[in-house]
Amino acid sequence: MSELLKTELCGIKMNTPILAASGTFGFGEEFENFVDLEKLGGVMVKCLTLKPRSGNNGVRIAETPAGMLNAIGLENPGVEKFLTDILPRIKKYKMNVIANISGSSVEDYGELAKLLDVDGVAAIELNISCPNVKDGGIIFGTSAKAAAEVTAASKKNTSKPVIVKLSPNVTDVTEIAIACEKEGADCLSLINTLMGMEINIETWKPTLGNITGGLSGGAVKPVAVRMVWQVANAVKIPIIGMGGIRNFADAVEFFLAGASAVAVGTANFADPAVTMKIAADLENYLTRHELKNIRELVGKMK
Repeated sequence: MSELLKTELCGIKMNTPILAASGTFGFGEEFENFVDLEKLGGVMVKCLTLKPRSGNNGVRIAETPAGMLNAIGLENPGVEKFLTDILPRIKKYKMNVIANISGSSVEDYGELAKLLDVDGVAAIELNISCPNVKDGGIIFGTSAKAAAEVTAASKKNTSKPVIVKLSPNVTDVTEIAIACEKEGADCLSLINTLMGMEINIETWKPTLGNITGGLSGGAVKPVAVRMVWQVANAVKIPIIGMGGIRNFADAVEFFLAGASAVAVGTANFADPAVTMKIAADLENYLTRHELKNIRELVGKMK
């Protein structure tokens, strides 16, 4: 990629501002035949928990008119397996590995952040759209206090940049963003999925085994762009925008709204090489508009 797309985020040098979103790209190696992983801005790997998880039972994915519903249930091999087997294996791709983590308590996040403070991990992304079992099942991402506590615990236990992934299922996303920034978050990523569900009209039962799931894909893009714009005007730390990005034009909207980088998720299922196509088209766009670097586009909505 050319100098037009090169950027830096929280001290991480990136060949492009295009990343692969967690949960849609495995651990990166699955896409080696479709994508030059080193040219990606980074790969937000599959969410990791302290112990292995088998995920939810029943149907986990349902296609929607403009996206998909998923209720995977954080299926993953656990952090130890990642550290001993997977990370040594994927280091050869020379990609920026961003470890996405999830816990059921504040202490879980601190422990995961500490375990992942190792060579080969570029940053930690906190998935706070999960319940705090110690506090009656409250979702970390819907409480400014809980989100701040998780951010603080993670920052205390790692030297890596900490990215907090914000949930859209809140009344005021800026309140959560500001709370995380105050506790030392280096970057924010948004949005995570919107809650949704589907009912089979023949069986009268929910399609998903978990009843509800996370809605992603093109349908959520206007909500995501709006929230990125709101948060960009409320905090000083950089933002990774995500939610329904399918092409370079979608990505440009996020940059104009204030995102310093973007992550592509659901579109990877339809086209495993879409990140590279977006990067190439984005480069052409910058050339056409006589811009010298992607940073000249960030937050420039008039």
